[in-house]
Amino acid sequence: MTKPIWFSATGDSFITRNLPYRDQAFEEVSSLLHRADVRIANLETTVHDNEGYPSAQSGGTWAMSPPSVLQVMKDYGFNMIGWANNHTLDYLYGGLEATERYLNEYGFVHAGAGKNLAEAGAPRYLECEGARVALIAATSTFHPWWAAGDQRSDSIGRPGINPMRYIMTHHITEEKLADLQAIAESTDINAFNKLLIEEGFMNDPGKEIFLFGNARFMVSGEEGTTTQPHPRDLNRIVKTIEQAKRRADYVIVSIHAHEMKGDAKEVAADFLPVFAKACIDAGAHAVVGHGPHLLRGIEIYNNRPIFYSLGDFIFQTEAVTSQPADFYEHYGLDHNHNVADALEEMSANYTRGLCVHKEVWESVIPLWKMQDGELLELELHPIELGFDLPAHRMGWPKLSEDISILEGLKALSEPYGTVIEITDGIGRVRLSK
Repeated sequence: MTKPIWFSATGDSFITRNLPYRDQAFEEVSSLLHRADVRIANLETTVHDNEGYPSAQSGGTWAMSPPSVLQVMKDYGFNMIGWANNHTLDYLYGGLEATERYLNEYGFVHAGAGKNLAEAGAPRYLECEGARVALIAATSTFHPWWAAGDQRSDSIGRPGINPMRYIMTHHITEEKLADLQAIAESTDINAFNKLLIEEGFMNDPGKEIFLFGNARFMVSGEEGTTTQPHPRDLNRIVKTIEQAKRRADYVIVSIHAHEMKGDAKEVAADFLPVFAKACIDAGAHAVVGHGPHLLRGIEIYNNRPIFYSLGDFIFQTEAVTSQPADFYEHYGLDHNHNVADALEEMSANYTRGLCVHKEVWESVIPLWKMQDGELLELELHPIELGFDLPAHRMGWPKLSEDISILEGLKALSEPYGTVIEITDGIGRVRLSK
């Protein structure tokens, strides 16, 4: 038998501020994280000093942070970082390359982006006492051109993120499909698609699928919308896991996924459980999700944990110091306005958006123990990020005594058959023997 190893993981770290002091809240969170051998974060910002041009599209706001924030992440204790998400190319390839350079300079094991698909999708390894741990990071939420491209003998690859695409299909009755077809015939919504198919630049979706613009529809006895992992990406990531498990004692998969089931943001889209279970079937020991900026349920599958979203760990969107002209123009502002004006316009003076939803500013830090690949313990420690503070000071984590955070997570996890017991302000997942 090998010795037990402890893991900790956190949700999104959208960190834009330095922390020159180390207060009690920091020390308590850092001490908790340091109980683990493996400490994983998702870095949801680019890290550089204007070393890339702002993209024409962003992950929402354009995220750029000074390289010194990586020292804060290091001081918290993180030693593995995933950085495949919807902000990775906010500052194009220059921002991506600079972020990778600074992650290397600060000594992090990191995964999820690179100069081509092989690098972006590759497992990265952490050497622990008594164990070697692999991290694979991917994202399903990104602009299509952000996906890294594969290297070929006749073409270099393209920098970008490790993509986990999905296929969305809307299921409707024959009568409703006939209505859609009639609308398409009386408008130009499908004209360009027809031309692309005719000229060979787009594949025909087949007889069962009707394209209405870019949306896929098919006749079904049960109406609704489904998503499924794109087989090419799923098979590629599964093969990477199968490789990594032969070269490491443990394999962790990090997945950034904003996509939701219907209008229930706290429930993952259909493709995510399929993806997560396929990862574990391939040999992954845990799947760590993040993206929607709130908690989602926990599932124990084959005695291995799936965290469908760990919400936020550090969340400081309101402390960005600059935004490109595109951001201002989107809200009807011009060069006479500043970044504070733009953020206030975006949030309608902080009456809408993520800043007004308390659940965005609450999360948990899980710590779990494994030995010989088996899950032995799983603790859940609640944190809060300063919901009641002024917007520019929100976003640092501190341990919380509010058990309603755990009670909410308990309810979200029950549909997966997960039982969370709450004692002394800590959640513990009941594991089957």
